[in-house]
Amino acid sequence: MTTEGHAPRRGWRRATADDVVALRDLERAASRAGLAHVFGDLPYPDDDVLARWALLLDDPTVVVDVVDDEHGLVVLAAHDGSTLRHLAVRPDRWGAGLARDGFARAEAAGARRLWVLADNHRARTLYESLGWRPTGESQECPWAPYPTEVEYAAPAEAGS
Repeated sequence: MTTEGHAPRRGWRRATADDVVALRDLERAASRAGLAHVFGDLPYPDDDVLARWALLLDDPTVVVDVVDDEHGLVVLAAHDGSTLRHLAVRPDRWGAGLARDGFARAEAAGARRLWVLADNHRARTLYESLGWRPTGESQECPWAPYPTEVEYAAPAEAGS
């Protein structure tokens, strides 16, 4: 699959500690492109997000799957066997089906819950198209301006 002439170098692989900066950079690019209406002009929390990725990569219960091309990482999917923790696609690859692929990987590994920003309409549309539904639970996002996150559950567990 190619988009704008960028072919993946290889398929999905497990991220390593060598990918920590690339994970942070991919998440930053996706957040700036897709969530500017939430975070506005606030500075991106580079150091905190980098530290979080280092912790996730060091956690044996968390799997971080990625695909890269000649320009770096194009998609990431982090999950822990019950929860989809993070899903991001580089903006120049949006619409190529990579988010669906990453979501399917997490779901196949047992992910049945996730948290998403209430105002992340793009992600929520994807999750709902796959049958996932809000559980009614919400929490505050840890990053300023502390927007609301909502929990989603897989179809068999929605509303439970």
